[in-house]
Amino acid sequence: MRAYYIILIAIFVSCTSSEKQELFTTTGNAFGTTFSIQLYSEKEMNIEKGIDSVIYKVNKSVSTYMPNSDISKINKGDSTVVVDAIFKEVFRISEKVYTNSEGYFDPTIGVLRNAYGFGDVQPVEKIDSLVLDSLRQYVGFRKVSLLKDGTVQKDYPEIYFDFNAVAKGYGIDCIANYLDGLHIDNYIIELGGELVAKGIHLEKNKPWVVGIEAIESDLENRSYEAKLKLENQAMASSGNYRKYRIDPVTGKKYVHTLNPITGSAEKSDVTSASVLASTCGFADAYATTFMALGLEKSKKLLESLDGIEAYLTYNDSLNKAQVYITEGFKKKLISN
Repeated sequence: MRAYYIILIAIFVSCTSSEKQELFTTTGNAFGTTFSIQLYSEKEMNIEKGIDSVIYKVNKSVSTYMPNSDISKINKGDSTVVVDAIFKEVFRISEKVYTNSEGYFDPTIGVLRNAYGFGDVQPVEKIDSLVLDSLRQYVGFRKVSLLKDGTVQKDYPEIYFDFNAVAKGYGIDCIANYLDGLHIDNYIIELGGELVAKGIHLEKNKPWVVGIEAIESDLENRSYEAKLKLENQAMASSGNYRKYRIDPVTGKKYVHTLNPITGSAEKSDVTSASVLASTCGFADAYATTFMALGLEKSKKLLESLDGIEAYLTYNDSLNKAQVYITEGFKKKLISN
């Protein structure tokens, strides 16, 4: 069986009218990638400024790439920062997934990400067991707490928050909430391959259709291995196929997904994860979690979760590419 890239791409159609509503498309840049929003409305709506405002608020709260964001100030040791509702919700999502995954999802992994060269500082020149042991003492979500006054307490000042595995998904949820506030009932948001869909495609009177990209797909000429229906649901993906760094000195390849338990940047047998959930924040977090867990632990976790479905690609004992699909995910697939 062939392996797959799981990059989720909305399959768009041209602007038409249905029941006095037209399909409008808005595109732009956010969170280091691009987004496209399709929505049905009786008239064209000026939503660009509103979306820009949402994106700014999310970045100002939880972006490690904005020097004056709340999270950046906290990472630098400012214990007086009173965080906003965005930070609190991202913290809550992270805490729940951390607990459910028994620590395999951990946003205090920032010191490790920085060490491996996936953060916003220079990587460590040489990573060995001694370096990992010294860094791992600064990793662990039980070593941080959100106090009643809205400040964050850290057991060690070196602890570095990195919400990148959940913040983008939550940011899409924030955009969706903005559209809901405008009483838009049918839309799909695609941002960096992650999606939130509400309502249906009015012209076809069917759910929105999205694609799962095949491993041999070219970036400039994408092909799709499967299609599925997305209605009032979110979908996010994670994979190591395009996100990695090669050490220029040793030539060693470090994958983007890290194991918070061991501190390792080695691959698990899961090569990509596509996750359905009620919100994109949770879908985003669990997609990253399954990458770190590996197949058997992921299957066990999925059995215990309500409302979370997954499409996982993995390498078997013979290093052959295989696919594991939960029953709920299978029901969403569209046969060709």
